[in-house]
Amino acid sequence: MEFIFEIIFFINALILAALGFAIRIKKASFLISGYNTSSKEEKAKYDEVKLCNFVGNLLFVLSGILFSIGIFKLINIAYFRHILDFGMILFVIVIMASLIYLNTGKRFKKLK
Repeated sequence: MEFIFEIIFFINALILAALGFAIRIKKASFLISGYNTSSKEEKAKYDEVKLCNFVGNLLFVLSGILFSIGIFKLINIAYFRHILDFGMILFVIVIMASLIYLNTGKRFKKLK
């Protein structure tokens, strides 16, 4: 019962890493929300390779954050509560920064 907390972090990290692998390496763009529901004309405007690379890398970073938190809990490091708080804040900041990066500019639009 004591390792439930670590298991939750490791399972979530593994899921994010698997999704990152599927999107980044296997180019499973159908897993990207919003892109998968776009029309063919709308999808044609975007560079699918760049988009898959970015989203896959984002998922790898988020997986790394969760994995690190799980490791710190597993080795029973002092001040774990502060590390958990920092990790969750970092998790949210990375998501927010990536959403801003994704939605500003024309980074993922195809060049004409």
